[in-house]
Amino acid sequence: MGSDHNISGKGKKDLSEQVGEKAIRKLRARRNGNADVWFGLGMMGLIGWSVAVPTLLGAALGLWLDKNYPGSHSWTLALLMAGLVLGCFNAWHWVDQENKAMQDEREEHLD
Repeated sequence: MGSDHNISGKGKKDLSEQVGEKAIRKLRARRNGNADVWFGLGMMGLIGWSVAVPTLLGAALGLWLDKNYPGSHSWTLALLMAGLVLGCFNAWHWVDQENKAMQDEREEHLD
């Protein structure tokens, strides 16, 4: 009975705040759990297109140049490789940006 009187209102408030924060974190995790799946699929599609489009454009431009301006080297192969390198750099840039954004968000939640 004496121990019941030793619990201050401040102690109860701290406990309720802790419980509230945990509940908020759990709700965010549930909400972001489903979003993360769709976000991941969308990101894979974005990365795929960011590599495929420059590669195909380089190949198409190379075919056109080879047809209209034939030479001793293949424009198709050179521009296909240039498009692939450009696309890979573009994909790396997107992934790096998203990784930084995710790290910043985690640091925000920890503070």
